[in-house]
Amino acid sequence: PEAEVLKSKLLNLCASYDRGYGSTPSARRRVDDIVTELTDLNPTMDGARGIDGTGTASVPLEGIWRMVWTAAFDVLSLGANPLLACAAIYQKIDPPTAVNIIDLVPRIQSLLPGLPPNVLRAEVTTTAYSRVNMPGRVGLVFNSVKLQPIEVMGMEAGALPPVGVNFPQIPGADGSSGPGYFDILYLDEDMLIYKQSDPGGYFVLTKADDCDP
Repeated sequence: PEAEVLKSKLLNLCASYDRGYGSTPSARRRVDDIVTELTDLNPTMDGARGIDGTGTASVPLEGIWRMVWTAAFDVLSLGANPLLACAAIYQKIDPPTAVNIIDLVPRIQSLLPGLPPNVLRAEVTTTAYSRVNMPGRVGLVFNSVKLQPIEVMGMEAGALPPVGVNFPQIPGADGSSGPGYFDILYLDEDMLIYKQSDPGGYFVLTKADDCDP
């Protein structure tokens, strides 16, 4: 099938250019072209179905998704941090909750793998909403952000308290009409591509069994 061929080409590019962090202009254009072609072949036009957790229908987005490419500046800019490097990046969707997970490691650790591992996990928790007459759009309200040490000098650190903050909630505002959302460009059983609202850019994710660090 044409979609499977395109997906294979896309995943090869994702692996070759470090999820977009090490991409060249030519590689970005090739990925852009493939994403455009896959968008035209999207088999799930109602990808936001059941995302608010209120219905009994199956939820196509439910599960754990691992980011393999991004064209979003806010995420690509994390690669410019001189101290921390991005390890795995996930989106865990358990309707109506969607959690963005970023595992961070000291940059020197990625250069000298013999060092005792250190892992810091950042989690941004949102509530997802469906949008009226927009079956492929997911509205979002940001609830909280949390930083949790996972490993410190090679030792499990889950017992250490997390540091976090809850975002203030505006009375009467929800994700059914607010400015935060993403549009699903392509969704099947093992690949998700979506484009976020401000600051823009798209993400390519593949289905994962878990989000263990």
